[in-house]
Amino acid sequence: MEERERTGVFRRGDLTAGGVQDILLDVYRALEERGYNPVEQIVGYLLSGDPTYITSHGDARKAIRQVDRILLLEELVRTYMENRLRAATS
Repeated sequence: MEERERTGVFRRGDLTAGGVQDILLDVYRALEERGYNPVEQIVGYLLSGDPTYITSHGDARKAIRQVDRILLLEELVRTYMENRLRAATS
């Protein structure tokens, strides 16, 4: 199989889904406390990789940098889809 035909596989790190969720919640709260729009700031970080989108308040910037951005995206999509599927079957 040629190199361009291989499927990329993302591997999860050592953090559990709960650990990633806790970090996202802490970062969200820190951004809110500083008066930022947490969704816009987190999206800016996820798209650019620039940690300055995340406040250093409460060590939020340090915490979010401990998690690979792919893992953050995986957790956000997984949680969103689980909630949507749960709501659709209710």
